[in-house]
Amino acid sequence: MTQLAGWPVTGWSGHYHWLRGGRGPNSQIIRAGDILNLVIWDSQANSLLAPETQKLVNMPDIVVSSAGTIFIPYLDKVSVSGKTPSQARSIIQSEIETIAASAQVQLSVTPGKQNSADLVSGVVKPGTYPLPDRNYTILSLIASGGGISPTMRNPLVRLIRNGKTYETPADALFSDASKNIIIRGNDKVLVQEDKRYFTAFGASGTESIVYFDKEKITSLEALSMIGGLSDNRADPKGVLVLREYPTRALRSDGSGPELQHVIFVFDLTSADGLFATRNFKINPNDTVLVTESAVTKARTILGIIGATLGIANTLNSN
Repeated sequence: MTQLAGWPVTGWSGHYHWLRGGRGPNSQIIRAGDILNLVIWDSQANSLLAPETQKLVNMPDIVVSSAGTIFIPYLDKVSVSGKTPSQARSIIQSEIETIAASAQVQLSVTPGKQNSADLVSGVVKPGTYPLPDRNYTILSLIASGGGISPTMRNPLVRLIRNGKTYETPADALFSDASKNIIIRGNDKVLVQEDKRYFTAFGASGTESIVYFDKEKITSLEALSMIGGLSDNRADPKGVLVLREYPTRALRSDGSGPELQHVIFVFDLTSADGLFATRNFKINPNDTVLVTESAVTKARTILGIIGATLGIANTLNSN
């Protein structure tokens, strides 16, 4: 069994790939594409910014450029990308004071695409959600979308970031705080059912395609999932796992299979067989085959012979 543990996993990559958790600043960070809304208060009689009859000027919907700047009259371009709203307000305030010493600046930010994440599927309310701060986690995003659909079987959470895809079982995400990673702008999160499966065949409780209900399944757990062995038909000494390895995995030194098609045989009537069954991992696309007992085979043969004799006797009697 130790030697087999080093053999390649078939049917998928063999493990889930996920990012490490961490923390970011609690405040929002301004990014390109965000929309800034400015209100500038100026009590000067001859203000350059406000009309004579007003003491303030509204400057709504200022889009942060790809260079991370905004345009303000009389000040030209002011760099705000990478700053918190409070820091950006202080920078604009300092710039404004050079032309209006008594002016006061108010600033609010509407997140753009760089400060939003897409919750694509598998939740109650898919959509694009703004990031309220740089410490916004994936569980918070899923909660904003109404949570994972309760009808989903063994859901996997997938994250697409910078052209790369990461995935982890939802149960692992819920149980391990280190997996609750920080969401970044432009992230895309999908929740989908685990599509890995094995097939069950022979003298078992069911003959069908059986989907994985967790990351790793042993052959003993697989037998439980398919309803165990048929009391009247199954041979407990003949539980087989059929597996196909890719040609690149073939080895002649024992570090891998020598043949592409391999059958693993388990005897459930012995202690060694039971422990081996409990420790042997089922791979996606494996076939679990429960053979029929010799008694069942004999009964089948006798039934065929009996039926044949019956037909012969009928013919002779005619």
